Amino acid sequence: MNEGRGLRWSQLAAITVVVGVIAWMGWRLYLNRGHLLGPASWVSSVLIVVMAILVVAAGLPVRRFLRGEARRPLSPIRAARTLVLAQAAALTGAAVLGWYAAQAAHAISDLDLPGYRDLLWRLLALCVAALVLTAAGMLTQRMCRVEPPEDDTD
Repeated sequence: MNEGRGLRWSQLAAITVVVGVIAWMGWRLYLNRGHLLGPASWVSSVLIVVMAILVVAAGLPVRRFLRGEARRPLSPIRAARTLVLAQAAALTGAAVLGWYAAQAAHAISDLDLPGYRDLLWRLLALCVAALVLTAAGMLTQRMCRVEPPEDDTD
């Protein structure tokens, strides 16, 4: 992807904005029909952060191998799968951030409704957790980066 450079933060920001705008419009239509925002769970935030930790943990053996610190050989397939996992985590985190940010925007605009203050805190926690997942994916992608060989010939 991107001529071997991987995902960029600008691409993830674009995904967040696009998903956020589409989700905001969808929620606006839903809310205009007299419905309320759905529930959000603290457990979801914890699970997203746990996924982020697992993504980084999957990248550590690849980083150790690339630095020459590994005690065991690393399968190229495992390294490639780890990179795909990292990029999937970054993309998922960006999309989830847009989804929950749209809901948080609606919760902020209707804070006078009962229960929306508490809901807003849970939505903001989900936004932070999604940002952590995105950052974990980008960090793990960086761990999997193989630098091109240095060419000493002029």
